[in-house]
Amino acid sequence: MKNLETKEQSIKCVVWDLDNTIWSGILLEDEAVVLRDGIKAVLKELDRRGLLNSISSRNDYDSAIKKLAELGLDEYFLYPQINWNSKAESIEAISRSLNFGLDTFAFVDDQPFEREEVSFFHPEVLCIDAADLHNVLGMRRMMPRFVTPESHLRRKMYLSDMKRSAAESDYKGSNNEFLATLNMVFKIKIAEETDLQRAEELTLRTHQLNSTGRTFTYDQLNELRESRDHLLLVASLEDKYDTYGTIGLSLVEFSDTYWIVKLLLFSCRVLSRGVTPILMSYIMSRAKDSRKWLRAEFTHTEKNRIMYVSFKFSGFEEIEKYGESIIFENDLRNIAPYPNYVDVRIQE
Repeated sequence: MKNLETKEQSIKCVVWDLDNTIWSGILLEDEAVVLRDGIKAVLKELDRRGLLNSISSRNDYDSAIKKLAELGLDEYFLYPQINWNSKAESIEAISRSLNFGLDTFAFVDDQPFEREEVSFFHPEVLCIDAADLHNVLGMRRMMPRFVTPESHLRRKMYLSDMKRSAAESDYKGSNNEFLATLNMVFKIKIAEETDLQRAEELTLRTHQLNSTGRTFTYDQLNELRESRDHLLLVASLEDKYDTYGTIGLSLVEFSDTYWIVKLLLFSCRVLSRGVTPILMSYIMSRAKDSRKWLRAEFTHTEKNRIMYVSFKFSGFEEIEKYGESIIFENDLRNIAPYPNYVDVRIQE
């Protein structure tokens, strides 16, 4: 089996089997199964680090959920797939629900066949033998460089997302009318030093809504934050359900004749909230007030086509192209107003 731990991508979600993985024994044969030694400590620590946990298990759903609740573990698992489908199908379903790439998943199972099947259909998934439970927390890909306030709250944030999704499914009006019911508050501010751990994390974790795919370290971001030739902005979002935390980041470089957006990114969690154009409109307005033209760098990756479309919808035109890289330019004649379903607050 191909060892994928050498890949640079950090793990965002660990998917667990149940029988002889989370607990010792087979639930359908003996309801008196017991937790494996150390499993609760592993789950709690992964949760503290901001990694999510889920389940892919061939089992009876009601019985398994009841047992997880008895063992005090049900709260740790998002979008559990407890059914008779293949493990590969279940992991793909979890990936769609979380909107994470499969290369950010790990799968823990005691059965070689199950790991081989997942590895065959999804070679980008890191497969781990349940016998190696004691090694999980020490794996490099399980160890984020920083544990931020968003890390501690990540599971709670996704639980709130599930409530929002359920409310949206039940809503009978238009999408904009539904968004207005969320009472969203979108805040933009110049990044402070206390924002930099989360800013670095965003560059490492964000792929779909990332204009260049570039990553920045804490020290690089701090240097840019202090530079007179750059503007580093962060954006946060909250609504009636909860906070999303810091979900947006932009880096703008100044020249004598124009501003250039070196990086624009958003957490995939806000993709359906209709707020991603707000930060761009703010930058466009500031550039226009400074009587500068606005340019933006864009680099095609395997996952960020949606950001290319966002630039085009915002009125940017391609002026240079070399390989996968594009320079956009905007004459700032048409700047989209902030959507009326969001309370936009600028903290300067």
